[in-house]
Amino acid sequence: MEYFDLIRKRCSIRAYKKDNVEEEKLKLILEAARLAPTSANKQAFKILVIKTNGRENELKKIYNREWFVEAPIILGICSIPSKAWTRADGKNYCDIDAAIVMDHIILAATELNLGTCWIGAFDNKAAKEVLKLDSNLEPVAFTPLGYPKEHNYNKIRKDIEELVIWY
Repeated sequence: MEYFDLIRKRCSIRAYKKDNVEEEKLKLILEAARLAPTSANKQAFKILVIKTNGRENELKKIYNREWFVEAPIILGICSIPSKAWTRADGKNYCDIDAAIVMDHIILAATELNLGTCWIGAFDNKAAKEVLKLDSNLEPVAFTPLGYPKEHNYNKIRKDIEELVIWY
């Protein structure tokens, strides 16, 4: 698929089939994440691969939506703030790097006809407890990963004039 077709196709999916995601596709998605650029190439992140089957109620503590646990897999991105690059003024790039990784995951999934939905409004405390995360890991985003029940590619976007400042 051409790049601009891919980014036009990508949309947030909120209804998933229970069909398993093939191991080969999951590996390709994880490879896309591994290849994502990070500040000073620190790669200060971990990818969580969470199987949902039989854990739906527990996982809904992280994000209380039925569709969050419909897909067979949830992927999470955690930053490792202590290992991330920090700018001279103290700005730590851990969340930015994790966001780039998540974007690579979402675009790779779209290329493979899998659905995702970027979730940032999760319960951070519940995520750490349910997943028993090490104290050095900070959850940044989650996404279900699975085959969409339906495709909805009608995205509403602002005009370029509203988004760009020309100098």
